[in-house]
Amino acid sequence: MTKKKLTVYDLLQLKGKRQIHEVYVNNVEEAIAAEEAGMDMIVTAYGMPWHGIHATFENVQRIRDAAPNTHLMGAAPEGSFVNSAEATRKAYDLMRSGCDSFYTNNSSDLIKDLRKENVPVVSHVGLVPGNRNWTGGFRAIGKTADEALGVVRHAMELDDAGAIGLEVEVIPPKVAEIVTKKVKLLTISMGSGSTCDGQYLFSQDVLGYTEGHMPRHARVYRNFKEEFSKLHKQRVDAYKEYIKDVENKKFDDPKITVGIEDREYDKFLNLVEKI
Repeated sequence: MTKKKLTVYDLLQLKGKRQIHEVYVNNVEEAIAAEEAGMDMIVTAYGMPWHGIHATFENVQRIRDAAPNTHLMGAAPEGSFVNSAEATRKAYDLMRSGCDSFYTNNSSDLIKDLRKENVPVVSHVGLVPGNRNWTGGFRAIGKTADEALGVVRHAMELDDAGAIGLEVEVIPPKVAEIVTKKVKLLTISMGSGSTCDGQYLFSQDVLGYTEGHMPRHARVYRNFKEEFSKLHKQRVDAYKEYIKDVENKKFDDPKITVGIEDREYDKFLNLVEKI
């Protein structure tokens, strides 16, 4: 039976009923696997190498085509729009490519304008990587009463602006629980516990091929780094064997070539002598 793609309405109806699962996918293979597994939402982005995202806009379309029955949230490069009109254009580009919702960590004023244009927006509170210069780098947010209150106020402001969801990144679960109760939108945890409405992880963490620092909130379910290393060695060995066969002229095997009857070959030799 074909999986039903969850609309914004469907997702909002799940608040308080069950946990929502969401994963970032980097390529077609991950998108296909996530849909086959029954993931509620997949996320992708393009053009942000500073976040390790080297994919192009066309990759978003390929992911959409690969997983047509899963809610897809897309993100445009940070800093690629400076006002509501430009943000709406970026969002519409993604939605025309098949995205169902749009991520931005911009201001509530901009999100209000996107909501007016019926763009479903998922925003961000807590540790917002794009704002780390203002918050002191990659650190937990909300460990003091004043800071925790600031997170709640920020979440409520974005809720009032019309966002449909929030990534709630690295705040104490007790604080995340209050945030979740204070807003109508969906709260999706990244390192903020199961008191939120759902969870969000990156495929490179889930599949175990993250390079460099592994985020504290990440959870690894498979060791693809080891498997990729094995595959790489097999690729190298295969290319070496191919090179050896080329140099030793081992490509006359009847299994991979076509023959010519002796009579036709003799006729060919007679004809070729005349040119």
